[in-house]
Amino acid sequence: MAYDYPHEPHRVIFLIDNKSFYASVESIERGLDPLKTILVVMSEQENTNGGLILATSPMAKKMYGLKNNVSRQRDLPNEPHLIVVPPRMNLYIQKNLAINDIFRQFVADEDLWAYSIDESILDMTHTWRLFGKTPGTVAKLIQSTVQRQLGLRTTVGIGENPVQAKIALDVYAKHSPDLLGEIKYATVPDTIWKITEMTDVWSIGHRTAAHLARMGITNMYELAHANPYALKQEMGIIGTQLFATAWGIDRTKISKRIVTRQPSIGNSQVLPRDYSNQFEIEIVIKEIGEQVAARLRHHHKRAGELSLGIGFSYAESQQDGRSGFTQAKRILPTNRNTDIVAALREIFRKNWHGEVIRNVAVFTSRLAPDTGEQLNFFEPVDRQIKATDLERTLDTIRSRFGFKALVYAKSAMHGGTAIQRASLVGGHNGGNSYD
Repeated sequence: MAYDYPHEPHRVIFLIDNKSFYASVESIERGLDPLKTILVVMSEQENTNGGLILATSPMAKKMYGLKNNVSRQRDLPNEPHLIVVPPRMNLYIQKNLAINDIFRQFVADEDLWAYSIDESILDMTHTWRLFGKTPGTVAKLIQSTVQRQLGLRTTVGIGENPVQAKIALDVYAKHSPDLLGEIKYATVPDTIWKITEMTDVWSIGHRTAAHLARMGITNMYELAHANPYALKQEMGIIGTQLFATAWGIDRTKISKRIVTRQPSIGNSQVLPRDYSNQFEIEIVIKEIGEQVAARLRHHHKRAGELSLGIGFSYAESQQDGRSGFTQAKRILPTNRNTDIVAALREIFRKNWHGEVIRNVAVFTSRLAPDTGEQLNFFEPVDRQIKATDLERTLDTIRSRFGFKALVYAKSAMHGGTAIQRASLVGGHNGGNSYD
């Protein structure tokens, strides 16, 4: 089976990656060349069980083989010229906004998608001719503009659809002297099919690669020429998607945003240490539950179902044979702290049997509009209304003055994490300086 390329959408897509983003920002802030500086951004030990390396400069990666979100403090060499700095997430967010403002000089808002904090997708189909003779020359113009204004180096993958641009970025552009890579339908046999390391391809992780290997598929050429019906039968819709990827097929249109049918609001946390005390664990569950309830109120939603996920510590997982548990419970639609925390506590007490834990996650589903007060017969009406008014007042104060303006006393007790988490951005230090 082969795809009929003339009938596929032919667009001009740029996928732009900010090279070693966190490390590059930190280098530039210090007046250093991001490509020559030996620098590592490492998260706080208390947040990541001993310090996790979030970003490395290209030179640090080349010299010491450090890997982002894998290597830890123990992997750092004892070298005086190695600069180790804490993360400053607020600064990285500001730089990301500035970069995307530059991209808006080249595309309309609806054709720009901030894919992550260091990657953006630009649909240049309608605008690239305004800036150059070929998509490649326009990509170079964007690279030079970002470098001139912000000092950051960017890598660009170009394709006729997003998946081609992504593979061009990850497999070819990042290893090209001009940091550019391009894939077209016509070049799929010479680009995508030449890839022998399956995990180099977006959406193929180690487990998926191992699954494919058990089917006798070890490279992208074999994947493209496998039986698509057998792939679907073995792997479901994922098999069909992988087959399309091998042929460079992606019918996504950036300007047409996908709206999820089952929205969910939630939050999760990796605990700063192993927790085994029930009282301490329930403090954290209460804090996260209240945070999720506040988010529901902010979005004017009520939840009809709660899910509690508990992740065991590494040692506990090895001994128990499970990584944790996740359980859900249907409830009357609510966004009140007391209702949500009570339901979460019930789930926890029913399923926890003394295991040592390291992760807590709370998610809501079956969301409904918050259009009025849902009263019950077991509590005086005025008390219910006062409780709701109190929670909304707390939300207003925290929105204006910050979360730590008002905190419950339990959060200040041993085991509470809400106060410390309030100063984090994306789970890491927001940062103000590099002192």
